[in-house]
Order: sequence, then C-alpha cells, then structure tokens
Amino acid sequence: MGVAEHKKNTPGRIRIGVISVSTTRSEENDESGGWIKKKATKEGHDVVFYQVVPDDVYKIVETIRKAINDSNPHALLLTGGTGISGKDVTIEAVRPLFEKELSAFGPLFCQLSFEEIDSAAILSRATAGVIGKTLVFCMPGSLKACELACKDLIFPEIGHLVKHVLEG
Repeated sequence: MGVAEHKKNTPGRIRIGVISVSTTRSEENDESGGWIKKKATKEGHDVVFYQVVPDDVYKIVETIRKAINDSNPHALLLTGGTGISGKDVTIEAVRPLFEKELSAFGPLFCQLSFEEIDSAAILSRATAGVIGKTLVFCMPGSLKACELACKDLIFPEIGHLVKHVLEG
C-alpha cells in the first residue's frame, strides 16, 4: 500500500495542544506559540489547549499530563527548551513519557535546518513521540524553527500520523 492510500480517510480536524517552554515569555509575547496556534487554525484544526510553562522538568511533565487528561488532544506541539544549555530541559522531561518515539523527526528536522542555518543545526535536539493516543512534537523555540517544523514536517503528515495512533 502506497503513501497516498495510507493518507486516505485520515481525520480532517485534529485537536491540537500548544505548550511553550520559556522562563522569559508569556502568553502575550509568545511569538512561536502564537504562530503555531494561528497556523493550526488556518490548517482547519482545533486548538484545544495552550499554555506557557517555565523551563522546569516537573512543570513541563505536569502541564503535558494536564493537557492530555483535560483536553484529549491528538497532538501536542511543544516549542522551546530543546537546546543544550543547562536550562533546556524539555527533552529530559518529555522523552521518558514516550511510549513510542518518532525517531525520524529529529534527523529530518536537523537536515532541513542545516539547509537554512548550516552547521548550527547540530545544536537542535528536536524530537517527537507518542504518549498514549497523543502525538508529541518538541521543537526549538525560535519562530523560524517552528515554521520549518510545522510547515515541512508536522502539518503535512499530522492526519496520517493521528490515523495510525488511533488504530492501535
């Protein structure tokens, strides 16, 4: 069965949650999270959860669990905290929660980033996986990185991915 066949009968409206990880941003000045919400809506999806959370492992985990339990999103898109500084703990918070990892997301994102920002792409630890019946994508906090991940990887495949997650 080809890709086109797999993409048939995918859910049209996806429930999406957005979590911005930052100690410096708020909902009022969260450019990346705000853009993701607008893009999701423009794509015809429903944004069912949005929150800015500080760079703290426990608060990130708590917010993910709250989003999944209260809003039942098909996908959670996290932005921020994926770098290599001491305060960047999104990956450490999220990866232990994954039941399955989408191991191609990080390398594909890095390849696309390399085309735009050259060797600085090595700094990214973007990752994705599945928690229960929810897809979780962790991407850098910059607006350009979010645009790249969402436009080139996440939104073109989200219906297809949700279909597979819901089948199991």
